[in-house]
Amino acid sequence: MASQRSRQTLIRQWEMLKLLPTRQPGITARQITQQLNDKDFDVSKRQVERDLDLLSQSFAIVCNDKGKPYGWHWMEGVNIDIPAVSAAEALSLTMVEKVLKPLVPSTVLQSIAPRLNQAKDKLAKLQQQSELASWQEKVAYVPATLQQHAPAIDDDVLSFVQIALLRSRCVEVSYKPIAHQSKSKNYTLHPLSIVQRGVSTYLVARVEPYQDVLLFAMHRMIEANVLDDKAAVAPEEFTLTNYLKQGALQFSDGCTFDLEAVINDDLAMHLEEAPLSEDQTITKLRQKNQLTATVANSWQLRWWILSQGEQIEVRGPRGLREEIQTRLKSALENYN
Repeated sequence: MASQRSRQTLIRQWEMLKLLPTRQPGITARQITQQLNDKDFDVSKRQVERDLDLLSQSFAIVCNDKGKPYGWHWMEGVNIDIPAVSAAEALSLTMVEKVLKPLVPSTVLQSIAPRLNQAKDKLAKLQQQSELASWQEKVAYVPATLQQHAPAIDDDVLSFVQIALLRSRCVEVSYKPIAHQSKSKNYTLHPLSIVQRGVSTYLVARVEPYQDVLLFAMHRMIEANVLDDKAAVAPEEFTLTNYLKQGALQFSDGCTFDLEAVINDDLAMHLEEAPLSEDQTITKLRQKNQLTATVANSWQLRWWILSQGEQIEVRGPRGLREEIQTRLKSALENYN
């Protein structure tokens, strides 16, 4: 019986170590208790606190006592002992880092830094022994759009928002609706999901007490605080999949229309390989091509049309044609 209890204690403490984040403000004893109980560990907050004190004597974990609630985390820069990775896994991780690095804030990559560092170390040791190790020098990822630097996100803000999202709790934020505005606004948000769009990270949430689902740029959040006593409630029938299908991250109104345009051969060849929609058709004309496709009514569509310059002429809908025409005239005036 004593041996069984010892095994249970060891398993519980191992699970606790895996729950600890790698940076401040950490995770509280109360949060650890709830997550352990969710995993069928029958444990009290007091027992968790005793375990943490005991583990801190053997592992590089500390309690952030700068402000309540106190949070536990791994010491900064500590080399966390992670299960070994194979050569194939190490290669995959380093390639994933190359893709993610220009797209996501540095704080996101920092959360998996120990794993990435282990992968790099693995490949370095295999450099003279394995043909696989040199494969990363033979492949590359190049974004199809103009490269931009990811806007900076406050580490604490990101951590609190992630905790609130994972635990289905509301979060109170100080937010600048427009980046250059000096005054911020305070909101109580019901977080629903986090979405990466290009180099920017967005929180999908509704604002208390309204039901509308809105987007909040994470880099515009100045402060955040998890409301442990207030559960986040999603609008009825909300799913992230449907939300994205409706074109929210294309800044769409959710409606669609039939795009009609004349395009040149270069753009036609590109769209035949990567269509705008499932019902897209391209018909050859004498010198150009007729394009039709059902598309979302979005700013993303307008930005794409304007980016194609002389390769496309919008024929319909009439309102879109007039809008593009006006914007092109305004752009031309800048060069006159």
